[in-house]
Amino acid sequence: MSEHAERDLHGKALAATALAALGVVFGDIGTSPLYALQDSFHGPHGVPPTPENVLGVLSLFFWSLLFVVSFKYVFVIMRADNRGEGGILALTALSGRRSKDACGPIPLVLGLGLFGAALLYGDGVITPAISVLSAIEGLKVATPVFDPYVVPITLVLLAGLFAIQPLGTARVGSFFGPVLTVWFLVIAALGAAQIAANPSCLRALDPRHGARFFAAHGFHGLPILGSVILCLTGAEALYADMGHFGKKPIRYAWFTLALPALFVNYLGQGALLLHAPSAAAQPFFRMAPLWSIYPLVVLATLATIVASQALITAVFSMTQQAAQLGFCPRFKVVHTSAGERGQIYLPAANWTLMIGCMALVLMFRSSGRLAAAFGLAVAGTMAITTVLFGVVARERLRWPLPLTVGLTGLFLFVDLAFFGANLVKFMDGGWLPLAIGGVVMLLMTTWYRGRALLTRYAMADPVTIPAFLGSLEEHPVNRIRGTGVFLSRTATGVPLSLLQNVRHNQVLHERVVLLNIQTEEVPFVTAAERLTVTPHPQGIFLVEARYGFMEQPNVPTLLRPLGLLSSPETTTYYMGRETIISSERPGMARWREALFGVLLKNASPVSSAFGLPPDQVVEMGTQVEI
Repeated sequence: MSEHAERDLHGKALAATALAALGVVFGDIGTSPLYALQDSFHGPHGVPPTPENVLGVLSLFFWSLLFVVSFKYVFVIMRADNRGEGGILALTALSGRRSKDACGPIPLVLGLGLFGAALLYGDGVITPAISVLSAIEGLKVATPVFDPYVVPITLVLLAGLFAIQPLGTARVGSFFGPVLTVWFLVIAALGAAQIAANPSCLRALDPRHGARFFAAHGFHGLPILGSVILCLTGAEALYADMGHFGKKPIRYAWFTLALPALFVNYLGQGALLLHAPSAAAQPFFRMAPLWSIYPLVVLATLATIVASQALITAVFSMTQQAAQLGFCPRFKVVHTSAGERGQIYLPAANWTLMIGCMALVLMFRSSGRLAAAFGLAVAGTMAITTVLFGVVARERLRWPLPLTVGLTGLFLFVDLAFFGANLVKFMDGGWLPLAIGGVVMLLMTTWYRGRALLTRYAMADPVTIPAFLGSLEEHPVNRIRGTGVFLSRTATGVPLSLLQNVRHNQVLHERVVLLNIQTEEVPFVTAAERLTVTPHPQGIFLVEARYGFMEQPNVPTLLRPLGLLSSPETTTYYMGRETIISSERPGMARWREALFGVLLKNASPVSSAFGLPPDQVVEMGTQVEI
């Protein structure tokens, strides 16, 4: 959404966009009342639900939501947008710290951004598992008969959730906003009823109760921050989904419904615990009358499915961005909407997530145990976002140094406090998101460096276009009708596929297009910036095409308006297909070279990524030592 369009939103248009944002952006943070406060008093590091502890923890929840989400993300971080787009990869690209020599060490800022993105993959695996599991656990409040069936029901629901992904979010997205609207209204009503019965919980709004909690517990109270951060899950979604809806609708939905509903519900759970400390095992569902448990479980399940859908969609989008920026192999991308280019489905990512989610449910078997694994990914991502924002605020937004250092230092102090608190949970499952992030980080950096080495050694002795033209004049070859499109890694050298075609086949098309596709560090490229066409003698044209990291190139659509393509049956697309040979050359360890070879072999063909007709593609194989 452009800034101009966003400024024009008002009245019904603003309300409609805010409703849509409510369903996509706030699903994760909106369902955290199912397990967040419960983990504070009933988790592995929970404290007894005494009145002092309840008021202290409630105060921490209240001020964390106000400071971290409302101030840090909604008011400050969302100011740093990459042409309207947000998210950690967009922020990384905006920082402009991509190494000019990709074969060398990865710059610190770029490395942090990649690790933050890797941690989000851990979040994407954990969120559907803990959200759906915590909703189904509500059945145990109605009757313990359901206890043995909680895990099987959760597995069936997760399998169904991932099975419908090929249909696309457009078919099921129409009820996302209404479901979350009903959800927020219901949780607010549940909380309000408890507050009315025990209004003493409102004392928790005094921040001194949070301070007294730490004064009373000292270092032993620090792990509670590992539970408090659970109420902040999904804060990154506010920023990551900014490009879909704009800042104004997200802020409107947050302050008018989502934030008040969360405040009231958490206070209501606290009011219940002040009256009945024994409800600490399931404070959310214990707020509801017994007759409403089953409808509430159904609504909670729908809400958690919406929350899970948002994370799944975010993983699809982030994977596509990473592939476009050169940080991971290209995967098969299915566009599920003719009108919305952002609605995509990645089969490989979908089934990998499904297996990961189901494995977590079988491994942990309860939302309380799984909550221990959740906080590190959230805290780590928030801290990395703060660092990247500091770089962008100073270098791109031109903020004064004292303001930049003061504000990012304050944010980082809070983020690191949450991160340190979650380290206490490392052996209880906190290792899991770090392990997932570490594996994803290894794969991304291996691919990034491997592609750079491949380009370096494949183009070690490049043939320039003038040199190639001179060779054609000295040694003419047969020209055949039609157009040959040769994909090139650079805009200066002649691609190996063209050299091999001339060397082995001794022919050249009457029209030759050397196509170099570049991915810019912006989400979208305007039509005026898209193309540069340089004609050369003998019917050779150099076409440089620029795309943003949110865009999907389509070569036939790109070239057709230029008049460079012959009829479809006489146009052939040529590209190189490299086979990696491990060597002692400097660059990467042998085992990483082997890993890169596996990734390259299993990557989706460039032809499908660029929309090339498969029956008109010719691959020229080469062996490259790296």
